[in-house]
Amino acid sequence: MTWEQLHPALNAALNLTCFIFLIAGRMAIARGDVPLHRKRMLYAFTASSVFLVSYVIRFATTGAHKYPGEGIDKIIYLGILFSHMVLAVALVPLVLGALKHALGGNYDKHRRIVKFTWPIWMYVSVTGVIVYLMLYHLAPALHG
Repeated sequence: MTWEQLHPALNAALNLTCFIFLIAGRMAIARGDVPLHRKRMLYAFTASSVFLVSYVIRFATTGAHKYPGEGIDKIIYLGILFSHMVLAVALVPLVLGALKHALGGNYDKHRRIVKFTWPIWMYVSVTGVIVYLMLYHLAPALHG
């Protein structure tokens, strides 16, 4: 397996890792375990940050990857990809704001922001994995 094949899988794994930590962080705060919640959310933030750096490197070195083939699967892929990209861009300031308020002890503002930030972050993380699976596994199987 070449690095060009492995790198997208690594990025998908980082998205999946973030998704798992987001769920684990939500479970911790639901139990009232603030220290564990903080730790898990910082892990989610770290996974997302490493993903972002890794994705920029992958994009800079190999460019955009076109979905092979035509059909309903491509339309679904492009819909998921577009929503993923738009929400990922919007997510950056939301996560940074939520993190700033949490670390600064302004929990009321933190709670207000995360009511819509957390579901968006979950969506972006899981659709990142779906985009990878569709582009690198489904499309080649269907249109290879």
